[in-house]
Amino acid sequence: QVQLVESGGGLVQAGGSLRLSCAASGRTFSGYAIGWFRRAPGKEREFVSAIRWTGGIPYYADSVNRRFTISREYAKNTVYLQMNSLKPEDTAVYSCAATYISGTMPRKANEYDYWGQGTQVTVSS
Repeated sequence: QVQLVESGGGLVQAGGSLRLSCAASGRTFSGYAIGWFRRAPGKEREFVSAIRWTGGIPYYADSVNRRFTISREYAKNTVYLQMNSLKPEDTAVYSCAATYISGTMPRKANEYDYWGQGTQVTVSS
């Protein structure tokens, strides 16, 4: 059974940094993509970033490009989202998700099969 567990959220001032973790378990994730999504109050869930488990080019939403960095650590079966230069508009519940891919990187929430419970990120102005 696939399990994704996020951690690392919290309250930070604008301009600060946080690192989110997504610990994955329950299967071998070779061939899978791990994505990060976020949902702000009153808004739709939106794509943030994604990476193939085996590596390759990471993908970012324009709104976080050059501020956020996605990476993975095989030894810990964990994907990280390093978030720098945080803005109040980054406030949201951040969730990681996983799906098997065979072509282009999925960037829509409904393309992902497995989800974590989410972690709250609040950026104060």
